[in-house]
Amino acid sequence: MYKHPRQEIEAYSLPPVGNLRYIPVHNSLKRYCMLEPSSSSLVSPAYTVLSNAKVNSSAYEDTSGSCVTDDFNDKIKELETVMMGPDSLDLVFTYNDSSDSTSCQETNSWRSTLEAISRHDLRADLVSCAQALSENDLMMAHSMMEKLRQMVSVSGEPIQRLGAYLLEGLVAKLASSGSSIYKSLNRFPEPASTELLSYMNILYEVCPYLKFGYMSANGAIAEAMKEENRVHIIDFQICQGSQWVTLIQAFAARPGGPPRIRITGVDDTTSAYARGGGLSIVGNRLAKLAKQFNVPFEFNSVSVSASEVELKDLGVRPGEAPAVNFAFVLHHMPDESVSTKNHRDRLLRMVKSLSPKVVTLVEQESNTNTASFFPRFKETMDYYDAMFESIDVTLPRNHKQRINVEQHCLARDLVNIIACEGADRVERHELLGKWKARFEMAGFTSYPLSPLVNSTIKSLLRNYSDKYRLEERDGALYLGWMQRDLVASCAWR
Repeated sequence: MYKHPRQEIEAYSLPPVGNLRYIPVHNSLKRYCMLEPSSSSLVSPAYTVLSNAKVNSSAYEDTSGSCVTDDFNDKIKELETVMMGPDSLDLVFTYNDSSDSTSCQETNSWRSTLEAISRHDLRADLVSCAQALSENDLMMAHSMMEKLRQMVSVSGEPIQRLGAYLLEGLVAKLASSGSSIYKSLNRFPEPASTELLSYMNILYEVCPYLKFGYMSANGAIAEAMKEENRVHIIDFQICQGSQWVTLIQAFAARPGGPPRIRITGVDDTTSAYARGGGLSIVGNRLAKLAKQFNVPFEFNSVSVSASEVELKDLGVRPGEAPAVNFAFVLHHMPDESVSTKNHRDRLLRMVKSLSPKVVTLVEQESNTNTASFFPRFKETMDYYDAMFESIDVTLPRNHKQRINVEQHCLARDLVNIIACEGADRVERHELLGKWKARFEMAGFTSYPLSPLVNSTIKSLLRNYSDKYRLEERDGALYLGWMQRDLVASCAWR
């Protein structure tokens, strides 16, 4: 889901907020194009792939549900061209200029009622379509998709926008069980790196999810390292390295002077596109910042996927106190349900062998890893429904970049979760209870977060909607929107 935006500090030579930038991350938000709008129509990569697909005359005999017919292609084309269309509710009423205010109020009341009914029906119809696909009822799935195309819009209300991307995932699932369409989508042109960075920075500013994760992890690391003179931070998904800006500044202000800091940044070449180059760019930026604050600093780059990291890559040295950071990355690691190598648990055992002072974990609080298609769809809809609602509170619907933010920062994850299976499904979230079991199996014990971390994040949330909720349970912090937990953070040793 998440990526690391650059922070707006002079040391990074960054533009003002009006020119925010976006940073892609390994695996999460895999880069593929989604529902790019044009002035007259909306033709997504999914449709392009579908329209070029070969039609198997025995498609209806395929129990996988991967069926595309000529008639269905026509329907999908219609679906794609209306997704950016006007809200159908806008056509329900016509207003007479001579109507009195009472009539307008009554009309608006009915309009609100119809909109509420429409939102409920859209959710129910999305679920019905997914259920039809899960039961291989292709005729019902076709029928539901034709109905849904009249209800969704990437420029509408939160559930309509979410519905557009969920429908895209259902179309992809029906077309080819996800795998081939996901690979094809990855080959489509994407926005310029500066635009990608801009989109994610907008999301970073309007929602507190990333800030919550970074602040809670940094607080745990600062607490664990308060007596250490030589600190080695191992970040398994460093991207732009922006998480460490505030920590370097905090160490610089430490009584008695800052420690010597060495950061090992893991990140494969897929993030180089947004950075405009390799990990040396990250190292140079952080080194410049550390020099500005008189903090002894060294950077070690590991340009491989986190799942491929071996102990020798980490450059562990005697006398250094290791801290390991897993922020929004472990859910990308294949586990025992995908590969016999089970990199998810292998990495935890390898990290435990380092005897780290602290290990931080930040993950989305969602259960999509081993769930079958239908429950996975419902969980994804529930999770992202809360997220789209939270965006809607802060980012106006007429914001010219909002569609791009949702497409390139969130929608791609939706398609991957819904449409893909096996190794092609890289978004594999687990609830914190499952992560706890994995850490305990690897030999870790819980490291309670400092009360200062809790109070600092509460101060952060005062800048956002009062519908955000912070809760501490069993040594972990949960950030939620209303009644839905969205992100969980905890620490181990």
